[in-house]
Order: sequence, then structure tokens, then C-alpha cells
Amino acid sequence: MMGSGVPWPPSQVLLNVGGKKYATTVDTLTQREPESMLGAMFSGRHTVSTDDVTGMIFIDRDGKHFRHILNWLRDGIIPTLQDSEYQELLREAEYYQLLGLVDNINTSLNKRKDNDGSVAELSRTEIIKCIQSDRVRFRGVNLSGLDLSKLDLSFVDFSYSCIRKTNFSRANLQKAKFGDAEAEDSIFQDAILRECELIGANLHGALLDRANLQSANLQDACLTGCSLYEADLRSAHLQSAKLTGANLKGANLEGANLKGAKLNSANLQGANLQRAYLREVDLRDSKLDGAKLGGANLLGAIR
Repeated sequence: MMGSGVPWPPSQVLLNVGGKKYATTVDTLTQREPESMLGAMFSGRHTVSTDDVTGMIFIDRDGKHFRHILNWLRDGIIPTLQDSEYQELLREAEYYQLLGLVDNINTSLNKRKDNDGSVAELSRTEIIKCIQSDRVRFRGVNLSGLDLSKLDLSFVDFSYSCIRKTNFSRANLQKAKFGDAEAEDSIFQDAILRECELIGANLHGALLDRANLQSANLQDACLTGCSLYEADLRSAHLQSAKLTGANLKGANLEGANLKGAKLNSANLQGANLQRAYLREVDLRDSKLDGAKLGGANLLGAIR
């Protein structure tokens, strides 16, 4: 049973977090991150309900990770954890609005080296701060391995950037620029890429399932081994694009310009290629079962 709320005195604080009990002080909870939920809760501006019998304050969150929260507030350090545990701690830090801890966790995650040894130069938190400004450019910046999923990155300039294994799933990237970007194995699943500029971009092995690429410009882009399952590529510009071995099963390429594109060994089963411009396209060993080719221009195509 919870007692009536009373102002919390500046002394020891007893907490019950998800069934685990902790003892700390008001100073610990308020000094490092005063703008956090915990800082506001124990600032003296609010009343805090306590259990009449134990004198404890109950917080309905994961008690296992709260010890790391307290250690951060006490010493300003984060523990060495596995990536999955960092993700769990990150959720708790975001709940308590501990922005300093969130930033440090993201920095630790994002500085994990990818296969070629490069390291991301910015964290997700820094990216969010940047995109709140009116004009955003990340030209030539290394953002490899970052989780940028679900962010509004429309109109952002990523030209010449290194974005290997970067997660853009469900992000809004409408009219963003990726010209000559290095984006191998990056994830654009369910992302909005309408009218994007991807001229000459290296997207080898990228995941673009169900991405909206309507009217996007992918001229000369490398999409070898990409998965574009059920992607929307209506009216997209794919002249001379390399799509060897790409999975375009169920993709909508209606009205797309693929002149000179390499689609050899690609999976185009059930794809909509109606009114597509397929002149001089390499279709050797490609799978076209169930593909719609009505009105497509196949003059000079290699089959």
C-alpha cells in the first residue's frame, strides 16, 4: 500500500525497482543529470509516494539494469557489456531521460569497428541534434554501423559518405542525397527513398525490401546482390545500374528506366515491368517467371 505523497527529504532514498531493492541518496539521483526524470522526481519540486511499511518508492522498470543507472549517476561511467545488454540498458536510460548515459551508450556501440576497420564519427544522438538544424550535410562523413532507423532524414546530404552497415530501416529519406556514397550491406528496409539521389552509390548487398524508391535516381549505382523484394521502383532511373544477382521478386518497376542495366542472374519473379525501358538490358540467367512485361521496351536486350 502506498502512503500519501510527501516531499522527499535530502537523505537516504530507498527504491524498489521491479522487485529489486536499492539504497542511494538524493544527491546521486539529482546532481549528474538534473534534467532527467529521476532528477526532477527528487528535486524537491514534487511529492513522492512511499510505501507506509517499508518507506520504499516503487518504480515499475527492469531492476537488473538499475544498478548500472546508479553507477552512471555516481561515477559517470558505463559498464562493459555485450551489444544486446547495451540495447537493454539503452531502453532504461531513455525511459529515465538520462541523455548523457544515452549518448555514452550509443558512442560505445557506434565505435565498434566494421569489417574494414573504419569507425563511425558521430553517434545517433549527435545525428539527431544535427538534423534539428535547418540545413544538414554529412558529405564525406563516416557513419558506418549507426542505427538511424525511423528518423526523419529527408533532404539530408550524405554524398560521398561512408555508411557501411548503417541501419536506415523505416527512415524518411525522401529527396536525400547519396551520390557516390559507400553503403555496402546497409539496411533500408521499409524506408522512404522517394526522389532520392543515389547516382554512383555503392549499395552492394544492401537490404531494400519494401523500400519506396519512386522516381529515385540510381544511375550507375552498384546494387549487386541487393534485396529489393517488393520494393516500389516506379519511374525510377536505373540507367547502367549493376543489379547482378539482385532479388527483385515482386518489385514494382513500372515505367522505370533501366537502359543498359545489368540484371543478369537477378530474380524478377512476379515483378511489374510494364512500360519499363529495358533497352540493351542484360537479362541473362535472370528469373522472369510471372513478371509483367506489357508495353516494356526490350529492344537490344540480352536474354
